[in-house]
Amino acid sequence: MKIIDTSLLDLVTEQATESPRLRMNHNFHDSTESKSQRLLNALEPGTEIPIHRNRNTAKTYILLRGTIRVLFYNNEREIIETIELNPLTGKYGVDIPAGQWHTLEVLESGTVIFEVKDGPYRALGEEDISR
Repeated sequence: MKIIDTSLLDLVTEQATESPRLRMNHNFHDSTESKSQRLLNALEPGTEIPIHRNRNTAKTYILLRGTIRVLFYNNEREIIETIELNPLTGKYGVDIPAGQWHTLEVLESGTVIFEVKDGPYRALGEEDISR
């Protein structure tokens, strides 16, 4: 059993602030081969997440604290929609369908999301990242 509380969020956030990537995962799944990838993702402003798609799985973000902007793109990499998530405004999360181009911007220090997607984990291929 693992309790998701302020102490855990603070720990992962501290690790994110010390990381050159300005983000840090805390995995709940047993391995990259698990059928369900469940994790906390602590994100700091300035972290760079390329526009990408997950062709083989939908992905769900639930924002636990902070603020993020999720940007959605068409196949020509043009923005088609943006959503700002912030639990204080009643916007808690988003479910992203498989194959949807997207990225996110972190708008507040201490931001943490709970992320779920189907496994096993597979690194994105060049065709799934927009440069």
